[in-house]
Amino acid sequence: MAAGQEAAAGASPAPGRNTGHVRLVLILGSLSSFGPLSIDMYLPALPAMARDLHTSAAVAQLSLTACLIGLATGQLLAGPLSDARGRRRPLLTGVASYAVASALCIAAPSIWALLALRLVQGFAGAAGIVIARAIVRDLYDGDELARFFALLLMVNGAAPIVAPIAGAQLLHFTTWRGVFAVLAVIGVAMLVATAIGLPETLPPGRRRSGGARAIARDGRRLLADREFCGYALASGLAFGAMFAYISGSPFVLQAMFGVSPQLFSVIFAINGLGIIAAGQISRRLIGRVPPRALLAAGLTGSAAGGAALLIAAAAGIGLPMILPALFIVVSSVGLILPNATALALAGHARDAGSASAVLGLAQFAIGAAAAPLVGVAGPHTDLPMAIVICVLGIGAWLSRPKSRHPGEPPPGPDPRRDGSIR
Repeated sequence: MAAGQEAAAGASPAPGRNTGHVRLVLILGSLSSFGPLSIDMYLPALPAMARDLHTSAAVAQLSLTACLIGLATGQLLAGPLSDARGRRRPLLTGVASYAVASALCIAAPSIWALLALRLVQGFAGAAGIVIARAIVRDLYDGDELARFFALLLMVNGAAPIVAPIAGAQLLHFTTWRGVFAVLAVIGVAMLVATAIGLPETLPPGRRRSGGARAIARDGRRLLADREFCGYALASGLAFGAMFAYISGSPFVLQAMFGVSPQLFSVIFAINGLGIIAAGQISRRLIGRVPPRALLAAGLTGSAAGGAALLIAAAAGIGLPMILPALFIVVSSVGLILPNATALALAGHARDAGSASAVLGLAQFAIGAAAAPLVGVAGPHTDLPMAIVICVLGIGAWLSRPKSRHPGEPPPGPDPRRDGSIR
């Protein structure tokens, strides 16, 4: 925990000592959940929303794309800003703006107004996601970095389970607008929790200076790092495959196979449990199995699940093969995200916010591009979703770095030498 000790030495009070471990996990995990909460909770209501706003399934799915674009581009601002001004102020501003944007979505008079508000909602919520990752990098290093990211999946991974179930139950009492009311309340609750329970983790002596010129310099250095870019692209493509599932499954399962909103939420929850289970398996294996090997296993699962899904869709096999294939694709994220993130951020303690932003941009930008593609042929075919997921899964597997970075120590008895990860 060299990075955590450095932060503690340079800040007063010391964040590592004054922030309880459980509280830290809960707050950072919840902040990381803004993406799935903003998307998954209203998934069961997506077909009803399309009818209410008199629009098509493809246009309704653009509300997912708008939020994903906001989540991607917002990280490019919030990440570098937190490197320069500390973590707390940009984080509190973003969470407060998220709550306001969610409240405004309640009164959206048309699909186009909703698309604009969803863009703002995602842009604001991005601060929670990118800064939470940077805070973890402030406090942890080595294998502990990968372990903590896996631990966050216990909270972050619960969002895909709870959100669609809560959304489906809300539809018994309210419309899709009520879902955004709940998101606004969640935003206010997270604002209070962050203000009270999360101290500054980046002391003034470790902050970046130089303004836009320094940000551009950091960006060029990150893009020139082939190892970092390989991890970012692999995790981004795998994340995009999951968002293709998120965008397409409500229409495929409900419109094509006649699954009810309540049963759909149960299926969605089972897949979310797969993410948590895989993440905790990863956490327990780190230290005995190199993070690079765990990442390769996750990427292999994503590619294999995508291939099985495409076979099932092309052959018309139906749910008996589609549901297990989707489970494999989604569960693999529990191995991919914590290890790819830890490996990518391992060499970027000084610009963790900027590095986290590039990771987030890759994930959400690819997700935003994939989301509308699954609906191009209408809601009564599963083939486009299967093609997109398969292509992204195989692309992620091919994109992974296949050799050690020159500065990365070989596997041995001291895996945390110089704060590096195997």
